[in-house]
Amino acid sequence: MIRWLTEPVPRGRVAAFRTLIYLFVAADLVVFTPWVRTRASVPGELYQPLLVGRLLPLPTPTPALVAVIFWALLLLTLLAATGRAPRLLGWTVCALYLEWMIVAMSYGKVDHDRFGLLVALAVLPTAGRARHGDPTRTEAGGWALRVTQIAVVCTYFLAAWAKLRFGGLDWLTGSVLARAIIRRGTELADLIAQVPHLLIVAQFGIIAFELATPLVFLVPDRWRVAVVAFFYSFHVVTFATITISFAPHLAAMTSFLPLERVRPITWLRRLRRGRSPAALGQLGEHPLAATDDDLRPAPLGEPEQGVLGAVPPPPLRLGGDLPEPLHTGLVLDAEPGGQADPVAADEPPRLRRDVGVEPEPGVA
Repeated sequence: MIRWLTEPVPRGRVAAFRTLIYLFVAADLVVFTPWVRTRASVPGELYQPLLVGRLLPLPTPTPALVAVIFWALLLLTLLAATGRAPRLLGWTVCALYLEWMIVAMSYGKVDHDRFGLLVALAVLPTAGRARHGDPTRTEAGGWALRVTQIAVVCTYFLAAWAKLRFGGLDWLTGSVLARAIIRRGTELADLIAQVPHLLIVAQFGIIAFELATPLVFLVPDRWRVAVVAFFYSFHVVTFATITISFAPHLAAMTSFLPLERVRPITWLRRLRRGRSPAALGQLGEHPLAATDDDLRPAPLGEPEQGVLGAVPPPPLRLGGDLPEPLHTGLVLDAEPGGQADPVAADEPPRLRRDVGVEPEPGVA
């Protein structure tokens, strides 16, 4: 069990997951939960803190308190996304976001899609330092990702348990989805609702899917990404029909994915270098040049090396268009340690001089 919980993962995966989670928290403040700031204008008598809010000595939200939490959290999450001071910034962001969620959920409605994200924020500081693209494996990072994965699966499984606990078997045959479609359904949902008994079948399918999610840990690694892709497709259909996104849960679910392979900054740098005119003129950067190509001109008498391999030298010509085969006769001065090359005796003096033939006595 300990080996499974601490299965090593590349540090690059931890770094990518950390950056994604902290950037999502920043986006959550300004895109998904900006309405939390309006809680400061609600009378304090309506504030009924969650259990954790009752156990901890947390103050009643005020405009000043909510504004400080918002701006401090927004700034610190952006800093934490860079990977600097992972423990100090990580614990601080975790505490501030927990308070942000307590303020958000202490006025009646509690969203269960935040559980995986909160667990991720709680365990990421324990992973230590990690750099993008680092293939070194770490058990601490593996533990952080595994605990987040367990939280994601628990979100599904416990949601099914809550449905059956409070709704009983009648939840399966009731009008839960029909009511959701009436409240916030899309045109696609209206089309689905017209099919007899399809919503009842969908409710059975939802319960079966949520109860079966722990099986993702038993699937071989090569198939696990496909299973997680099916999880994402479930939420795509949910959003397309009743416009519920589960965005925090989807962010936490990336703990299953090999995020170290996603290198957008590196891809942009390569794309920019590939389009640079200066880069195209450098050795090894030409789009048609192989790694070992030598694009310099070859010395006289040696075959040229190009992209397509060795190119034979052109044959010597006697002034006409047709090549003349070489005959034995006079020889070239041999280089030290080399052998002399035969040259025809009746070659013109001009040609012999051009190719380095020793001129005969009396011949200009």
